[in-house]
Amino acid sequence: MARFDMKTFIHFIVFVLTIDYQRRSHCCATYAIGAIFDRNAQDIITAFKYESKYLKEQKDPLDFEVFAKYDLDATDSFAVSNEICLLLQKGVYGILGVSNTSALSTIQSYSNTFRVPILALSMPQNGTNNGPFQLFMRPLYIDGLLHIILKYQWSNILYLYDSDEGLIRLQQLFQALNQREFALDIDVKRVTDPLDCQTILKEIHVREDTKEIRVFLDLPMKRAEETILLVKNDSKIKIHKFHFLLGELGIEEMNMQNFMTGGVNVTGFQLVNMTSTIAQKYLKTRQFYDKVEPKMRFEEALVIDALRFFYRALRDLTKNVRRQNLPERIIKCTDDSNVSPHNGSDMMEILKKTDIEGLTGRVAFDEYGFRKDFTLQLMEITMNMGLATVGRWTPGKELERHEAKRKPIFDAGITLSNRTRMVTTILERPYVMYKDAETQKRNPRCGKDNFIGFCVDFAREVARIVNFTYEICLVKDGRYGEMLTNATWNGMVGELTRNEVDMAIAPISISSQRERVVDFTKPYMSLGISIMIKKTAVKETSVFSFMDPLSYEIWMCILFAYIGVSVVLFLVSRFSPTEWHVEDGASITNDFTIANSLWYSLGAFMQQGCDISPRSVSGRIVGSVWWFFTLIIISSYTANLAAFLTVERMLTPIESAEDLAKQTEIQYGTVESGSTKNFFKQSKVALYERMWAYMQSASPSVFVTTNEDGVKQVRKGNYAFLIESTTNDYINMRKPCDTMKVGANLDSKGYGIATPIGSDLRDQLTLAVLQLRESGTLENMKKEWWDKKSECPLEDSSQDGGQTELTLGNVAGIFYILVAGLILSVIIAFCEFIYKSKVDSAKSKTSFGSVLRNKARLSFRGSLDRDTPGASTPLRKSMSTYTYTGPPQIVGADGFTESNTHTQV
Repeated sequence: MARFDMKTFIHFIVFVLTIDYQRRSHCCATYAIGAIFDRNAQDIITAFKYESKYLKEQKDPLDFEVFAKYDLDATDSFAVSNEICLLLQKGVYGILGVSNTSALSTIQSYSNTFRVPILALSMPQNGTNNGPFQLFMRPLYIDGLLHIILKYQWSNILYLYDSDEGLIRLQQLFQALNQREFALDIDVKRVTDPLDCQTILKEIHVREDTKEIRVFLDLPMKRAEETILLVKNDSKIKIHKFHFLLGELGIEEMNMQNFMTGGVNVTGFQLVNMTSTIAQKYLKTRQFYDKVEPKMRFEEALVIDALRFFYRALRDLTKNVRRQNLPERIIKCTDDSNVSPHNGSDMMEILKKTDIEGLTGRVAFDEYGFRKDFTLQLMEITMNMGLATVGRWTPGKELERHEAKRKPIFDAGITLSNRTRMVTTILERPYVMYKDAETQKRNPRCGKDNFIGFCVDFAREVARIVNFTYEICLVKDGRYGEMLTNATWNGMVGELTRNEVDMAIAPISISSQRERVVDFTKPYMSLGISIMIKKTAVKETSVFSFMDPLSYEIWMCILFAYIGVSVVLFLVSRFSPTEWHVEDGASITNDFTIANSLWYSLGAFMQQGCDISPRSVSGRIVGSVWWFFTLIIISSYTANLAAFLTVERMLTPIESAEDLAKQTEIQYGTVESGSTKNFFKQSKVALYERMWAYMQSASPSVFVTTNEDGVKQVRKGNYAFLIESTTNDYINMRKPCDTMKVGANLDSKGYGIATPIGSDLRDQLTLAVLQLRESGTLENMKKEWWDKKSECPLEDSSQDGGQTELTLGNVAGIFYILVAGLILSVIIAFCEFIYKSKVDSAKSKTSFGSVLRNKARLSFRGSLDRDTPGASTPLRKSMSTYTYTGPPQIVGADGFTESNTHTQV
């Protein structure tokens, strides 16, 4: 047996180790990667460390080593330069990291000089002059942000930024605008912190009180969230007026619990698809090293994808290139003469050919070092589900937008019976009113004891049946609920969709648009859109109302016609031989004197006839046309007389929606936020489309903020208010009783209790409403608040135009004329009596007193004694042409015999 030789054994061991070293040096070389991180990027550093450890623990790991600097001040160019030099001396194949843009120029300078690949997390800049050895993990997405602005049709934005990176993105935005020739007004402001942002937004909020304010927040996600929360929680700012567009790529990083209420409008891109298989797998493994709820910032995803991308490229490098063929990688910054022209070129070629699916989607680069073929999710904070995906954008393509899928906030299986329910409502008579003047002066928002009204009583009955406690609060913005241009809602509907309240018990109409975002019970009241106008003055009752059927002009024409006909009849009778006739063989007589002609015309007009009539053809023609004239006039007068005497006519210029649409003198409008406005906005009926076009184009605006404002406009005059019929009826019953409803309802709808989608009380509330309807409670409540509290007389409030009882005031003038005629006849008879007595006393040469007594005795007794003094005195009658001497006359008696009944000529 050979003796053991220690020296030979040692030589053998050395030989084996040498062979093994050479094998390792040729086959399984260690590949170095450099990394530089800012000391403030702790989340990125933690993710990088975990991923490095994870890659080294793979079943078939690549023998690589990471040289990382974790406490670097990225804003210090000298420190960045020193660290790059140290990494180059260690022979790294590439460097990744650093998300601060200020260090990018320094890194680019070293990478181009020493031909070392840089995988940067910083934001890329436009252009193709970035250098041949830089790759940018963060996508270039300024075109995507511009697509959002174009899609939403924004014409002006407020651009807020706080860093040089934001300034670079602003420059990119201007360049993109110049290429598209799109006019966009940009107000640029640099801010220091979220409080500075809040101050600026509050100032703009006051200045732009009526416009939606579009804000481009180019801030880190944490600062952007703080800014939005400050604005949201400021009671002096109406948050729904703002629409925020985020400049970063991680909208999903925001805490959605902060935005479940308040009506915030936020739009932005999300780089990491958290629902992808790769992201879900990573989030599960992440719980083992940070022990927190799975949540990932997009910058963490970028550094993980960068490390995985470099790892894949190094694997491809080991397969395609032999170690001994690679140039020397150890480089000294003090001497760049040993830098081979091929140094880094092979690695860059491999990197640009590498393609992986990562947390941020596809990781691949174009010839300029920019990401290509990536997809960004367009996301918005919505009412019912916090954050929702509403579209996506891919470079070179248009922005794709789709409807967000809604999901209920509440779990229907969970009953929250022990908590106090919040009920939102709105001040609207008689539904909800302050209890008294003192309460109204305090103007409280909440407290069910502060309010009275139909809805207050209704809420109490519903709570009693369903058995829950509640608190009533007025809606913050005083609106019913309308969808805004950014697909969010204001008013009571907005509060429901934001889960701020449990239900809305108010005069809120059930509509298909609202039904998409909230749930409604069965209607508790049926109604429709009606027209309210100001009452025109009722024609006061006049003692001469019987003259109203004909105008005063017609009465004057009739009077002139009467006189004219009488004169013409007199003239034609005078010149017509037929009208002259001999009386008793001695007298030539013409019946149509002026007095008789007037009497004949009056008798014909009154349709009573006369004891004379024309004999000539001309006279009968005059009579015929006068009869026809009086027939038409009297028939027309009689036909209208009944209506004018028995009906109180309300002279309303508007009777229907058609009347409104046909005219332009009277304006008309609706409440600017509510279902009535939406009815006209969405209607396809030609009449309502024409009315909507008018309301939209009217200047000044015909829309009002509240119903009270609309009623005030009506009472000013020349304004018609389109309002729910129930509210219309109630207001018409209130003093000063100067409004009225005209025409039929334009539509049919109902009021219901609104709840968030999936509310645990929805079905129970519906059953309660049905129970109250069937028991008649709702009808009694309506009578209590409408009919019993009316302040106007019933006849004034109805205004239905029906016939009323004829009163003395309508026909008193007829009695006045009768009495006046009787009095006038007595006065004239007395004057005739005195005058005749005076004439007879002079003719008979008898005292006036004696004649007066004789005539009075004759008038009272009806006869005269023959032995009365002066009884035999003859009385002569003087005529216009001839003198007639008749039988002896008795003093005080008529001087004509009984047969002398016509005028003697």
